[in-house]
Amino acid sequence: MTAAENVCYTLINVPTDSEPPTEISLKADLEKGEIKAKTEALKKVIVMILNGEKLPGLLMTIIRFVLPLQDHTIKKLLLVFWEIVPKTTPDGKLLQEMILVCDAYRKDLQHPNEFIRGSTLRFLCKLKESELLEPLMPAIRACLEHRHSYVRRNAVLAIYTIYRNFENLIPDAPELIHDFLVNEKDASCKRNAFMMLIHADQDRALDYLSTCIDQVHTFGDILQLVIVELIYKVCHANPSERARFIRCIYNLLQSSSPAVKYEAAGTLVTLSSAPTAIKAAAQCYIDLIIKESDNNVKLIVLDRLIELKEHPTHERVLQDLVMDILRVLSTPDLEVRKKTLQLALDLVSSRNVEELVIVLKKEVIKTNNVTEHEDTDKYRQLLVRTLHSCSVRFPDMAANVIPVLMEFLSDTNEAAAADVLEFVREAIQRFDNLRPLIIEKMLEVFHAIKTVKIYRGALWILGEYCSTKEDIQSVMTEVRRSLGEIPIVENEIKKEAGEVKPEEEVTAAPAQKLVTEMGTYVTQSALSSSRPSKKEEDRPPLRGFLLDGDFYVAASLATTLTKVALRYVSIVADKKKQNSFVAESMLIMATVLHLGKSSLPKKPITDDDVDRVSLCLKVLSECSPLMSDIFNKECRKSLSHMLTVKLEEEKLSQKKESEKRNVTVQADDPISFMQLTAKNETSSKEDQFQLSLLAAMGNTQRKEAADPLASKLNKVTQLTGFSDPVYAEAYVHVNQYDIVLDVLVVNQTSDTLQNCTLELATLGDLKLVEKPSPLTLAPHDFANIKANVKVASTENGIIFGNIVYDVSGAASDRNCVVLSDIHIDIMDYIQPASCTDAEFRQMWAEFEWENKVTVNTNITDLNEYLHHILSSTNMKCLTPEKALSGFCGFMAANLYARSIFGEDALANVSIEKPIHLGPDAPVNGHIRIRAKSQGMALSLGDKINLSQKKSNA
Repeated sequence: MTAAENVCYTLINVPTDSEPPTEISLKADLEKGEIKAKTEALKKVIVMILNGEKLPGLLMTIIRFVLPLQDHTIKKLLLVFWEIVPKTTPDGKLLQEMILVCDAYRKDLQHPNEFIRGSTLRFLCKLKESELLEPLMPAIRACLEHRHSYVRRNAVLAIYTIYRNFENLIPDAPELIHDFLVNEKDASCKRNAFMMLIHADQDRALDYLSTCIDQVHTFGDILQLVIVELIYKVCHANPSERARFIRCIYNLLQSSSPAVKYEAAGTLVTLSSAPTAIKAAAQCYIDLIIKESDNNVKLIVLDRLIELKEHPTHERVLQDLVMDILRVLSTPDLEVRKKTLQLALDLVSSRNVEELVIVLKKEVIKTNNVTEHEDTDKYRQLLVRTLHSCSVRFPDMAANVIPVLMEFLSDTNEAAAADVLEFVREAIQRFDNLRPLIIEKMLEVFHAIKTVKIYRGALWILGEYCSTKEDIQSVMTEVRRSLGEIPIVENEIKKEAGEVKPEEEVTAAPAQKLVTEMGTYVTQSALSSSRPSKKEEDRPPLRGFLLDGDFYVAASLATTLTKVALRYVSIVADKKKQNSFVAESMLIMATVLHLGKSSLPKKPITDDDVDRVSLCLKVLSECSPLMSDIFNKECRKSLSHMLTVKLEEEKLSQKKESEKRNVTVQADDPISFMQLTAKNETSSKEDQFQLSLLAAMGNTQRKEAADPLASKLNKVTQLTGFSDPVYAEAYVHVNQYDIVLDVLVVNQTSDTLQNCTLELATLGDLKLVEKPSPLTLAPHDFANIKANVKVASTENGIIFGNIVYDVSGAASDRNCVVLSDIHIDIMDYIQPASCTDAEFRQMWAEFEWENKVTVNTNITDLNEYLHHILSSTNMKCLTPEKALSGFCGFMAANLYARSIFGEDALANVSIEKPIHLGPDAPVNGHIRIRAKSQGMALSLGDKINLSQKKSNA
């Protein structure tokens, strides 16, 4: 192991602003100073030794003048000093002075103060010299009998480390500790002793556990955790032992400690796949989520539940627990609710869908009574989408869900109302039997709709699906009610004249201004020179939208009126009624056109909307069968086709998911018989404790790709040239939020290089955690230096620096070798993700940073270019495969990815194949990238620019 990889016990903050003291001044302080001066001097000595100074002359001074002192701070500092000071001569023999130190610690191990005894025992765990430990063994054994638990538990740890490093010093350690464990009462001492037996003599640990297996639930949580670890390891190594310990794990699921319950549930799942075991573990996880207040804990445990669901046999067990899982919705955190709803939706079946819908309906109603909060709106949207999915998968539920959801069309939150509207549109098209119910509810809430987008959608649904004479007349009534008195222009001018009379003070000019402000909502009337009148507040919704200048709704109204008028003509035989209805529809369109051309609205009507309304007027004036077919049949056919395609896509993605989950066994796969397998082959699954420890240390053993270029060598960066006096190269290891630079430094000269220091600096959102310590390199010697860098956000970072050193015996200044820059690849932090079209559009509108990249490539095929960009940027294509298939000379696709820091990255690829330049012409076009932060947008653009061209290799 290199120096950087040695186990670190103590972290010391080193002040760098002060001048390093001389050895003479330190000696004087240590010999003659007061306690305070000695303490400061000893601290300086420790820092200097850590920085590579040897200071051999101070060793005897400290033994003579500092070691005999009884001050607790000095004693604590001395423990650090003896840990780091060199204890051997250059030829590896122990220094004579250390015998005196050893004697001092033998006395400390018999000291009446339990703190001094305990801290000395902790220090002995760090000693690696058996000659120093041998004389202390009787004193260490005696500490097991001490009255204070602090001394006893540290004595157990000391015995364990000594037994592990130098078994010959205490060969009977397992027997000694087993006897100690049987008689011990303190929980922390029992835990340390039991842990030692697990690692030193597992059979003794099992013997002890067998004697007290029925009392395990009465033990303290720290001991219970160690017992869970032992059971896991034993059953992992020897599966035949499972039956012996499984009841103990079941008992630990009832522990009062959340940590024990979590570990026991995880162990139970790995030991047994019986439905009762899975159910007990899942129930335990659900209780933990509900009872724990920390959202991070909730999310971690939810992930464990989701992992359980991935297993086909476990999924059936979890389906019975859907109602318990829904109890988690009481948590106010949106992320937890989102995961819970997704899990519930994945587990829902025909048996429990009714109960699920009842709970979700209650939750939706609850969100209506809560005071408005940003997350409440988002939660309502989640609930609406979940209910939508339930109704699509289980059509019988739609009749229960629709009446509750349609109340939300009048909601001020447009996003939730839009989700409801999308659901209603799909339901009314798919379920013929529900049409009367939906139209009845739609007519009830129509006048209360507050946002123009929802109003347009509702108008379209009513126009498309009202097929009876009564419904059509109701639609006309609602439109007239929502539009107010017509003709609108005359009515508005009269109103204005009527409002000015009572207030004589208002001059003509402000009166004109008042008219222009008539279309505003109350909250937007601050610019008005007079306070808003009651009439202004009570204005019908549709008239309000039109006076605001939103004439897109007028085009939608004209289409709806045309559809219902044409349908009315085909249903009602009476010519007079037909003409009356058509005339009324045409009058409404004409008055809207008149309003658009007048100066009353805030914005005049656009040419597109004029064309649409005029076309509808022309269609109604002619009433030809062709137009009737287009308006009443073709529109619905288009919607039906769109919904069919959407449903096929959903089914396809679900099929892919289920295929992923189903473990297929090939006909010629070998069958594994547990009874016949050798002991060393039974560990088919990796040891979870070992895996989690490796993950925490950043040593996750990723399966190397078959391609040799994907190995470690691919990530080695050369930092200096081969002709430089010091050659350096770095391996860049990315471990989530950390980057570890493993720098190999080679002395290529015939001189000894002293104080060889790697000096690094960073550019971008990178932060150097610690300064690498200086080295001394012998001629043609090499060493590894490790440096840790923290990453705070997703953007291209650069690490640059130099190596400085002194040449031994030379009088010149320090030498310096400048290093090449190390570029940190953004791709290590970007992962493909998916979102809905609506979310994509919303983020596209919100994100302020855009980077436009011009396509410059040698690829000639559109699809090939798109797949090349996807593989080189880790992004996911949101545009469905069907929309991209075929060849038409151009392509547009939306891409999306998310960084591990939660930042979103959007991209829109618009490319074409210039056919006039021949078949070998490369693709051209643009890629527009949008992100919340500038760094993300620029870094992704740079990545695309670098990797656009396909390499010929």
